[in-house]
Amino acid sequence: MAKIQVLSEHLTNMIAAGEVVERPAGIVKECVENSIDAGARVIDIEAFQGGIERLIITDDGSGMDPQDASMAFMRHATSKLSTEEGLFNIQTMGFRGEALPSIASVAHVRLETNDGRQGTMIEYDYGQLVREESGHFPKGTSITISGLFLKTPARFKHLKSVSYEFSIIADLINKMALSHPEIRFTLSHEGRVVFQTAGNGSLQEILYQMYGREVAKEAIPFQGQNEDFKITGYAVQPKINRATKYFMFITMNSRLIRSIPIQKAILDAYGSYLPSQRFPIVVLDIQTDAQLVDVNVHPNKWEIRLSKQNELLELIKTTLVSALSQSLRTVKIQPKATPQFKQETFDFPIPVVQEPVRSKPSAIEQTIEQGFAQYEKPEPAVKEEPVLYEAEPKETTQGKEFFSHLRLIGQLKESYILCENEEGLVLIDQHAAQERYHYEQLVKQIYQKEPSVQPLMVPIQIPVSQSVIAQMETINEKTRPFGIVFELFGVDRLLVRQVPLWFQDVDQEAFFHDLLDFFIQNHEVDMEALRKHVIATMACHSSIRFHRTLSEAEMRQVILDLQKCDQPYHCPHGRPTVITLSEKDLRKEFERG
Repeated sequence: MAKIQVLSEHLTNMIAAGEVVERPAGIVKECVENSIDAGARVIDIEAFQGGIERLIITDDGSGMDPQDASMAFMRHATSKLSTEEGLFNIQTMGFRGEALPSIASVAHVRLETNDGRQGTMIEYDYGQLVREESGHFPKGTSITISGLFLKTPARFKHLKSVSYEFSIIADLINKMALSHPEIRFTLSHEGRVVFQTAGNGSLQEILYQMYGREVAKEAIPFQGQNEDFKITGYAVQPKINRATKYFMFITMNSRLIRSIPIQKAILDAYGSYLPSQRFPIVVLDIQTDAQLVDVNVHPNKWEIRLSKQNELLELIKTTLVSALSQSLRTVKIQPKATPQFKQETFDFPIPVVQEPVRSKPSAIEQTIEQGFAQYEKPEPAVKEEPVLYEAEPKETTQGKEFFSHLRLIGQLKESYILCENEEGLVLIDQHAAQERYHYEQLVKQIYQKEPSVQPLMVPIQIPVSQSVIAQMETINEKTRPFGIVFELFGVDRLLVRQVPLWFQDVDQEAFFHDLLDFFIQNHEVDMEALRKHVIATMACHSSIRFHRTLSEAEMRQVILDLQKCDQPYHCPHGRPTVITLSEKDLRKEFERG
């Protein structure tokens, strides 16, 4: 008897379901993408028990006629792809023709659709057609999915709690709203609306809905373009940051994607503005010729393969660096206080949105350290109850001009320089400020010409493995432009006879060991980033330390030096150099209204 057999259509659908439908959020993604492809301007998503019990996705798109509705449940049946050439020019969200048959194989599915001429209802129960008939339905499509995985216990047991499953759905809809601000999304759970957008095309409004007024206000619009790519979006001021990388939202031709190289390009642009292990909030949309993008990499369509990737990464970095450097502002701290429930004043109408009430105990004693630390916990994906904040006064100055309006007060704890301006109290971290100034001075000295080198009276010997020796020439190709050249010495050592002049105050032997270890582990080292790290270390060592008393002249010099910097608001490690505390907040703390 033959061992190889052709699988049944139902079993192949279930296998496909395992690839595209891992949890309720996977169903939502597939169905919403179909709605987008159908030209919908309004999409409603209703979830019950986190989508495990039931999901209803309704749109006002083009709908389907009876024949198309029936064909939509056939595997590999699609209206979006017909030729081999089309596979390399995908301009729709879906194209595989697997979503509906895969979902119908693991759940009970009812489809109601109307193409503007006639309505059709089709019902499947775990892969079996139950009913197919005409009916009267609104134009568009509504699909109800219930009992997910009930007949496949092995899959069902991998689902998590109701709240967790719904949080994944909510996070997905947040992202889809950012990628399609022109569509009005409504998400509800157990019959209660928890997220809704206006569909007016405003990304900033959606940022407000997701993260609140401060994030929306501090979002910097950017755009850039080269021969192959156009990028647009918002980069939130680095003083507002997160503990994970999941707040970088990337779309390619309006398709949500995940891309480690693009994330790294964003992080590189923010590199000198953020503390270690802190991440930015960025919404980035990339438009390009569909033929440069291969979206047929994985069934869930999150991953892509991209031609001319290096050109795109360079465009992202240069565009973001330019946007950030032109729009940086001081970190503004506020005493923690109970929110005032007053009508928000903002530049656009705010639709219904559910937000959590946050109790904030008053603690003015902690505001200085909190302001310089700038650590925040990421918000939950699902908002529960509304919260409104009082509008803040607009900042009077930004950029270098900010420092021209400071009036020196004195020094606090031999660590902070205190000043005032029209807005209120200004605090300067004396060590971080000097780090920034010295860093930029060192950078100008080092980058203005070919690196000068200094011969060593005693060459440095570095014991290494054979894998390092085998790559010595490749390593030298990367390090030679920076004034570092390795020579083979014996059978298990490398020799360094000279070092760049910018190597002062560096533990040279430890540096070389780290450098070679990086090459072996990663096969590639960003020498530019490594050199910046060394310069930052040098700047740190040569700067005014904490707990040192400064004269008035020295404090004024720190302020003048900071004003000379191209990027005065963050030290080389990304920590803020300056924070402000408005007079309004001080008056509130002293109960003066």
